[in-house]
Amino acid sequence: NLFALSFFTASCCFMAVDAFTTTSTPSTLTGPFLTSQPGVHSTQLFHSPPPRNAPKHDTGMSMELDPEEIKIQATFAQHQQDAPKLGFAIDVRTLVQYNHGFAVISTNSKANEGYPNGSVVGFAPDEDGNPVFIFSGMSSHTQDILKDPRCSLTVASKQFKGAADGRVNMMGKVKLVPPEQREAVKAIYLKKHPGAFWVDFGDFNWFRMEIERINFVGGFARAGSVSPEEYKSVKPDAISEFGIHIASHMNEDHQDSTIAMIESQVPGINATEAIITSVDSLGMFVKVTRTPVGSEEKQQFKMRLPFPRKAENRKDVKDIIVEMTRSAASTVASTEK
Repeated sequence: NLFALSFFTASCCFMAVDAFTTTSTPSTLTGPFLTSQPGVHSTQLFHSPPPRNAPKHDTGMSMELDPEEIKIQATFAQHQQDAPKLGFAIDVRTLVQYNHGFAVISTNSKANEGYPNGSVVGFAPDEDGNPVFIFSGMSSHTQDILKDPRCSLTVASKQFKGAADGRVNMMGKVKLVPPEQREAVKAIYLKKHPGAFWVDFGDFNWFRMEIERINFVGGFARAGSVSPEEYKSVKPDAISEFGIHIASHMNEDHQDSTIAMIESQVPGINATEAIITSVDSLGMFVKVTRTPVGSEEKQQFKMRLPFPRKAENRKDVKDIIVEMTRSAASTVASTEK
């Protein structure tokens, strides 16, 4: 709906949010990811200035917002701009590390020259984040790689459900692992895939990708590239490994607390539903459902809900969320008086 589209635009202007809808408002807005002009309502998901001939989302819509809604959107946009985030390199490394261990590899087909060959394969990241594989000599992708090692690997987040969720595409060359490194690679792979009994089959061989380029999409309005050097220089966020369990507990038993935390940080949001989609050391991403002021139609978007300080372990996350819940309840109560 139009109000959801407008809210997305306010978010994009400040690199704010992995939104679920795309649009722009009738006024001229500029920012690091979006440029809109009167009469041409579009979004550009690139750093400012955008590349020449950059693709756009042309919504062809115009609308007017309730003045109170405009204030709420401005507050939201500023809040999201200021909210601490892990950063692209750590986001990518974390997503790859805690993925379920399966991804889509795209190779240059040996049997059908000029066509890509896509396969779902198991993988595990090594200590530098390079994907390692165990491939059968009979597999078509193995034959492709032996002829042309250039390929790409598309990895989706463990909680991937749609376009608003994170995914990574890594391009590079996949080559055989030297004999002296195979036992170490085997241990890494079996830690991720403990039931992979085929690793000792005679016709299976170990491969590793040498990453040359990384593209990351964290959702609408959050996309970019990370150099292999940046990727390898960081470590996965430790809290994210068990963050989904915290999110599940909050979503099942304490959603009212999440809604109160949102309202205390951005007054006027008036969320009717708040589903935490991920938890990391600096905060949470929440899928918010609300009805904008002056509208009867609901909208959904992702919101960054930051922690007041960095969490170091599971107990720390629990303590921080309890503090945030109590503070939010106090803020909401005082506002209602």
